[in-house]
Amino acid sequence: MVILKTTREFSAMRHAGRIAGNALHKAGAAVEPGISTKELDDIIRGYIESQGAKPSFLGLYGFPASACISVNNVVIHGIPSSNTILKNGDIVSIDVGALFEGYHGDTAYTFACGDISPGARRLLETTKQALFEGIKNARAGNRVGDIGAAVQKYAEARSYSVVRDFVGHGVGAKLHEEPSVPNYGTPNKGVRLVPGMAIAIEPMVNEGTHRVRTLSDEWTTVTLDGKLSAHFEHTVAITSSGTHILTLPD
Repeated sequence: MVILKTTREFSAMRHAGRIAGNALHKAGAAVEPGISTKELDDIIRGYIESQGAKPSFLGLYGFPASACISVNNVVIHGIPSSNTILKNGDIVSIDVGALFEGYHGDTAYTFACGDISPGARRLLETTKQALFEGIKNARAGNRVGDIGAAVQKYAEARSYSVVRDFVGHGVGAKLHEEPSVPNYGTPNKGVRLVPGMAIAIEPMVNEGTHRVRTLSDEWTTVTLDGKLSAHFEHTVAITSSGTHILTLPD
């Protein structure tokens, strides 16, 4: 069931989203060769808790950290570790959620570590723009399929693939709510978007095949062919006056 939000609830979600966005970009500013993903996770947790909020991911379904930090061919759900040391040329996807006054904000960004290859840069730029193509289509009266179709069309026109096994989702008092928001689809199909909905749109775009596999830790998900993957995400509010991004940092 899709749960519609009130203006007050959107206000709380905007506050949670700002905290998540700030935490994400504070960690992103620290991405450099030699830092561990555990150190990045510590930055995220420290900031979120300093704001009177809680990391949404910590303990969720048993996840052991405050953020998912995924390097290179890791698509999503990378577990931060003191043994994972970033090196020049890596791309680093950081996915952050914050819970504030009973509501969540969920956001992700893929950062460059040092000097990355032109191919990696193009993947990041494409995935980021694919997110905004999705957001353009996330408006009252459209359907979920319009979002996915826009993301898919933009990525595939540039010879990339979109992940099918993991999708965006509704956000609110629970981090994951209805509806599911795939990054592929058919225009004018799926759940209709109406004012009061809050959804996380999160393209995961791969250099090669869209197929992925999950490692033995039951979290870390990698591209099947070992090629790079990027991930960008915003939580947005669908309102009668337009669509508003709730996870912008200061």
